[in-house]
Amino acid sequence: MLDDLYPKVTPGPPKPSAIYEPAVFSMPPGTERYVVEGCGAILLRVETGDRIEVINTEGGQPCEIVACGPDGVSDPALLATAGAEVPVGLMALLDGSDQSLRSLRLGLEARSIDLAQCKAITVFGAASPAGDKAEFQAQRDGVVIVAAPHPNSSGIMDFEAQDTATPLTIYVRRAVIKQTARFELPDPLADPVADIRVHSQTAQSYFVKAGDYIQVLDVDGRQCTDFQCFDARKLDKGIEHALDVTTTRTLMEHAYPMPGLHAKYYDQDMVPLLEVIQDTCGRHDAFALACAAKYYDDIGYPGHINCSDNFNGALAQHGVTPRAGWMAINFFFNTGLDEHGVMYSDEPWSRPGDYVLLRALTDLVCVSSACPDDTSPANGWNPTDIHVRTYSGKETFQRSVAYRPTPDAEPKMTKQTGFHDRFDRFTDNFIEYNGYWLANCMSTEGPIQEYHACREKAVVLDLSPLRKFEITGPDSEALCQYIFTRNMKTLPIGGVVYSAMCYEHGGMIDDGTVFRLGKDNFRWIGGSDYGGEWIREQAEKLGLKVLVRSSTDMQHNIAVQGPESRDILRKMVWTAPHHPDFDDLAWFRFTPARIGDHDGTPIVISRTGYTGELGYEIFCHPKHASAVFDAVWSAGDGHGLAPMGLEALDMVRIEAGLIFAGYDFSDQTDPFEAGIGFTCPLKSKTDDFIGRDALIRRKEHPMRKLVGLDIGSNVDVGHGDCVHIGRAQVGEICSSMRSPLLGRNIAMARIDVAHAEAGTEVEIGKLDGHQKRLPATVRADLAAYDPGKTKPRS
Repeated sequence: MLDDLYPKVTPGPPKPSAIYEPAVFSMPPGTERYVVEGCGAILLRVETGDRIEVINTEGGQPCEIVACGPDGVSDPALLATAGAEVPVGLMALLDGSDQSLRSLRLGLEARSIDLAQCKAITVFGAASPAGDKAEFQAQRDGVVIVAAPHPNSSGIMDFEAQDTATPLTIYVRRAVIKQTARFELPDPLADPVADIRVHSQTAQSYFVKAGDYIQVLDVDGRQCTDFQCFDARKLDKGIEHALDVTTTRTLMEHAYPMPGLHAKYYDQDMVPLLEVIQDTCGRHDAFALACAAKYYDDIGYPGHINCSDNFNGALAQHGVTPRAGWMAINFFFNTGLDEHGVMYSDEPWSRPGDYVLLRALTDLVCVSSACPDDTSPANGWNPTDIHVRTYSGKETFQRSVAYRPTPDAEPKMTKQTGFHDRFDRFTDNFIEYNGYWLANCMSTEGPIQEYHACREKAVVLDLSPLRKFEITGPDSEALCQYIFTRNMKTLPIGGVVYSAMCYEHGGMIDDGTVFRLGKDNFRWIGGSDYGGEWIREQAEKLGLKVLVRSSTDMQHNIAVQGPESRDILRKMVWTAPHHPDFDDLAWFRFTPARIGDHDGTPIVISRTGYTGELGYEIFCHPKHASAVFDAVWSAGDGHGLAPMGLEALDMVRIEAGLIFAGYDFSDQTDPFEAGIGFTCPLKSKTDDFIGRDALIRRKEHPMRKLVGLDIGSNVDVGHGDCVHIGRAQVGEICSSMRSPLLGRNIAMARIDVAHAEAGTEVEIGKLDGHQKRLPATVRADLAAYDPGKTKPRS
């Protein structure tokens, strides 16, 4: 009876939204995580009762720990253990020139710590498995230095031992959870000129001299900050020309607003005010006004604190006229424009300690806010503090941006390769690629000339950002057989094979090459850090006896490519009698070698490449990179050897039908759809591998195919352009270029199999895809240049 009178309801209280977040925002209170990169070190402040857990992330990495009291005196008993010897590994690291250790050096100097008088606690070794742990508890207040030195005293990875340096992960669990702040402010990058705290929902102004640096830090993460500045000399004359976002976007050729930062920022007179040096977040907004009273009034929050009014208050002392709304660089503000041009926003991408480092190009009066918006996700629903530090212009900071291989990873800053200074002689045009600065094109020649040098003579190019992973142990072959599509059992020692690596659904994780160094020794060279993470996850899941360790920073490599590459390298490469002679090195084979003679610089040389030409790759430790390049350059005299950048490399690889991650394949495409179905021997490989069932299904029921297109127009075609037959879209452009050799536009496109036959006429859409079209024809071969690969085989 009552059921008829009262409606049925969902029983119980509401449930919280299910949200998966990076670990830094979801760790228990009082828990902190730090990552020490291989050949790196970190200084941590500890208090009585704090617990420290050190994890050997990838395995095989030794660890040195130094504990000191507040007076800087060595005190191993602080961690309830005894130190054995002087921390020689840590001291060797600090004797080097690694700029990432600058803050550690400053921390040691500030505490008067003399490492030569310290005793180190040594844990882990070459046999330590991935995930091995060591735990300590602080017996009293002090500092702890944790280092990940190189496994051998030379600091150079032995090619055959594969003893690379890898990261350590540290968890600190605080005995006393402090409520005043969630996260500790990172150490300064150098000695600060000024330390300025911008408290939540406020703004502060400050003066910065020309040439000095400005570091804007997000203390607790997910907090926006508006930044504005004026030319101080103009301001002295009563000229209030603030940094102008519209002028900046126009001059930097990003007139349509987009997330990210420009290289420089200008005022309305087109005078440059500052430049960006470093950015650890990578996602910002620079096109909307700082929040203003009208914004809050119009959404029903009259009288709400806002950044524009806070700017007016902070700038009043400088005589700046108040404004209803200030344009600004909106650091850490996560906004964008959708396909309809409508602005949207969400929580910031910034993590605790993320920062932007700027350099003043003239004397500046600056103002920074800690955004007060608690009405939207703009500040993660919890407005917190911003911190500003300034540094002297006498300091040197390398230009870099950060990336994270996985959402839980710590940021990694852009690095210079070991070959950077040699390519720097030819160009200042470097771009960020995969965490490194690589030459885009040469100043004196340019990409067209570099392209012709590759096709006609020889070129040398830097490929150091390729990700290298050492796979070793008794189960290494079994692991490789299971995670790679190619048959590892038929790969000989000294052999190289090109392979795909797939998810269970058949989508590609990466493509790359596998080197077999020994019976139980392999090396994977791909394009993604996540490839190594994923391989390690599979090994752990299967319980295999294998180590998967990154060696990217231990092996930098150049490629020497072109018809005369063999003649060049023949002059300088020496191989031991028990290794293949250089002239006998077959396609997709490698060998250890040296430069000149048996006492020369050690290298590994493989007959591989990414140009479609005869060519080789040379791997060496970054310390030897300059010597290796100089030897190649000297040997290239008389052969027309030229340096080549990424622009020309993209041209030759598209001509040769060679695919590139993010353009020609993704986790939504399988190897057959990516044009490399030959890497999946579904009939001859009798062992199971990840994705095999899905690949069989996809091969039997294909939907799309990667094809080559010849385009009947000189109008540029770009990645993502639509491909039509009549009104219907049947595919999209993956990669395209104008071929100097063929004299026409060509492209690789992924097209529905119903229209993938050679000779099929299609149209490439420009504008909205219908108002402007370019005729194209499906080519018989994916590669427009040397489809039979006779050049690299020669």
